[in-house]
Amino acid sequence: MHAFKNFRTYFFRGLAALLPTILTLWIFAQGYLFVKGNVSEHVNRGVVWVLTTSFDWYPHVTTEQLEEYAVKQEPTLKSDPAALQQTIQDEEFKDKVRIAYADKYWVDGRGQVAGFIIVLVGVCFLGAFLASVAGRTIWHALEKMLMNAPFVKQVYPHIKQITDFMLTKKKLAFSKVVAVQYPREGVWSLGLVTGTGLKRIVDKFEKEYLTVFVPSSPTPFTGYVIMTPKDETIEVEMAVEEALRFTISGGVITPAEHQAFTALSTNEENKVDDDDV
Repeated sequence: MHAFKNFRTYFFRGLAALLPTILTLWIFAQGYLFVKGNVSEHVNRGVVWVLTTSFDWYPHVTTEQLEEYAVKQEPTLKSDPAALQQTIQDEEFKDKVRIAYADKYWVDGRGQVAGFIIVLVGVCFLGAFLASVAGRTIWHALEKMLMNAPFVKQVYPHIKQITDFMLTKKKLAFSKVVAVQYPREGVWSLGLVTGTGLKRIVDKFEKEYLTVFVPSSPTPFTGYVIMTPKDETIEVEMAVEEALRFTISGGVITPAEHQAFTALSTNEENKVDDDDV
């Protein structure tokens, strides 16, 4: 029994060590397969078209290969040599065979990695172009068209917000992490301070307010924006990245120290002491 317990402990310890690496490699592999199957394959077919139309000698196809391909496509030609010779002399048929053999290398063979590389380089060139004034102008005009297109305008802006949040190098506008009583009193949620409250509300209640973004789990791209009095929040000594990891993981990944409830209990103890005095 003790040996089984040790085996289980060592197994899960080894699994915990290997799983992050395995999942990381799996994610990259799936990303490569997605790009390869949905983007680079079509790029490779374009490469084949350019090569076969630009160079009538590429790839070199022998008479035996022409005959083999013709018989494979039409088995009855094997017993009719005259029709077979007539078929392999046809220029359109030769072009078709050249494209088929080029596909074996560029689409299904070792050359398929070329499409992936072309996509990466193309994306880099697109990014460089969009960094220019002309590129930004053209892209803004295209985005304006998408924003006004029926059906597309209901989807595109939300996808753009998510991709901008994940891929752009803009620093997060969150200044600090706080705990707020949301959605009701007694229930505490982590929030990210984005600024001070609206001036009209601050002037009306004559209190200092904070504008707080409360992210949802497990997708922190969405959430709720609330304005709450500053004295009703607890500043948590936690980095914004730690707060996002806490939200994404559903509370499983927590910092080792400086928990909100520790600060809350300390504040309540101090409040009780002040009341007693």
